[in-house]
Amino acid sequence: MLVADPVVSPAPQIEGANFLNLLIVDDDRSVREACRAVAQALGFSAQVAESAEQAYRALDNQGADVVLLDLKLPGAGGLEALHTIKQHRPDALVIVVTGYGTVQSAVQAMKAGAYDYVTKPFSMEELRLLLERVAGHLRLKSENRVLRETIKSRQGFGNIIGRAPEMEKLYRIIAKASQSTHPVLILGESGTGKEMVAKSIHFTGPHRTKPFIPVDCGSLVPTLIESELFGHVRGAFTGANHPKDGLLAIAEGGTVFLDEIGELTVELQAKLLRAIQEKEIRPVGSVRRIPINVRILAATNHDLEQSVMQGTFRRDLFFRLNVLTLRIPPLRERRQDIPLLVAHVLERLGRDSGAEKRISDEALKILLNYDWPGNVRELENCLERACALTSADEIQVRDLPTRVYSAPSELIGASSPGNVGIVPIAELEKQTILNALAQVNGDKMLAARLLGIGKTTLYRKLKEYSSQN
Repeated sequence: MLVADPVVSPAPQIEGANFLNLLIVDDDRSVREACRAVAQALGFSAQVAESAEQAYRALDNQGADVVLLDLKLPGAGGLEALHTIKQHRPDALVIVVTGYGTVQSAVQAMKAGAYDYVTKPFSMEELRLLLERVAGHLRLKSENRVLRETIKSRQGFGNIIGRAPEMEKLYRIIAKASQSTHPVLILGESGTGKEMVAKSIHFTGPHRTKPFIPVDCGSLVPTLIESELFGHVRGAFTGANHPKDGLLAIAEGGTVFLDEIGELTVELQAKLLRAIQEKEIRPVGSVRRIPINVRILAATNHDLEQSVMQGTFRRDLFFRLNVLTLRIPPLRERRQDIPLLVAHVLERLGRDSGAEKRISDEALKILLNYDWPGNVRELENCLERACALTSADEIQVRDLPTRVYSAPSELIGASSPGNVGIVPIAELEKQTILNALAQVNGDKMLAARLLGIGKTTLYRKLKEYSSQN
């Protein structure tokens, strides 16, 4: 029987459940109707059957995304029905219902392809949580399938990928910035794609046919950066055997992108400010001034306002560059774009290598829950690594870097060299299990698979931890 919980108000409908069809197969009419009432309240379209034969007819007539299947059925047994359903409807998720004390049958069913199981008697809340998890799994699977088939026509702006609200706002600002000649300051963490944004501003503007020249201000010593930007004459310094034109002059009519501008010395900042204001440069070692016509785009992952307060960045240069400001959101703030980015990267890698890859739903779920401190660049690296390591057509969780699917334990530092504290193995085990659950949003089935333990073991451990509190 299904035990009804006292409910003060109806549970809210599950997102996306109204597109899902649930088939309830049970020979107990009261259980069928109770389950149907719960499912319909959550937004599912629910149909019922009291035998395997009725279930087959219902599947032929209306199909089903999810089947709640009692293992004790008249006529054809539940396990036989499971085999038949999976044979004819392999995409349907089957949740088997087993009586107390017959969990072994559920284990057999899981091996035969069941998605999950529930033991009678179960409560309304148990059923609600189970259906909520199933709906989330199917929604993710559907999105992943669509993304594998095609990357939708509007990926973003230029070559930037993303449709999150934060990105739509960014595209509007880029579109306006591309039509002006004012300096632009691009802010964003490492790996968010600041150079790509700069390219979008340049190549969607009226001067797209002119040069676009990027300069990494953090990779060269100050004397070399000065020579790169302003040029030098022969004999200006040791090794200057030939004169050299500066990039600010070479990019005539185009754009110079100064990446990590916060790394420039205060002295170079003063020279850059003069070049922007006066629209002319003086090569190193020369007394001649050269007029320039170039747009400056600058980017940094530093807090320039804080640098101004500390005296490491000139206030006047900050205001000169800060005419237009763009902030690129980190990947963790636009997780909904991760499936689209994954599809885009896999398509590109497949095009380059000639070996098309796809990603499993479980692996995509892990990517959605990781915080991506290295942002889009780290995601690309992760997928390139996974494609290089697997010979299969589908990327699985095991192909991802360990840091992605296993959050580092807070207790690791306690047992590292130089620390005197010793953490019991049982405590490390507990933290590993709880971290795994947190990574997969409480999905016990997936956590058990990732940890390499049985579901029963996981439940027993969680019960132990609950009793310790």
